[in-house]
Amino acid sequence: MVETEKGTDMPLYEHVFLARQDISAQQVEALTEQYKAVIEAAGGAVSKVEYWGVKSLAYRMNKHRKAHYALMNISGPAPAVAEMERQMRINENVLRFMTVRVDELEDGPSAMLQKRERDEKRDAERGYGDRPRRRDREDEVAGEDE
Repeated sequence: MVETEKGTDMPLYEHVFLARQDISAQQVEALTEQYKAVIEAAGGAVSKVEYWGVKSLAYRMNKHRKAHYALMNISGPAPAVAEMERQMRINENVLRFMTVRVDELEDGPSAMLQKRERDEKRDAERGYGDRPRRRDREDEVAGEDE
């Protein structure tokens, strides 16, 4: 719980939502800002927003195999979270969402971002970032034949 200026405790939530793959990252950011505004208008606060990128889904949802993932750490009243979830249900770009009440919010990057940073560091050490992908090399070879 977070102490507010009035002395009342606000519940803490971790909220993850999945947006359709065919919208852009900027549109996902706009969705995040829209839902952040809903929370703040109802007296809550969003302490952290993380965009995790496009990832494969474990199973198909509404004919989609991939989705944009985003995380929001929220401290606010339950009606604010309920209103945000209601708006997500209406929005056709949001495939799924999940809100979990937690005892305390994590400081620093989430486990998903830590994994991405670890993978990027490992790839850089192995030199994977320097060479073109296989498809790019095949295109280069095909271009030389012409």
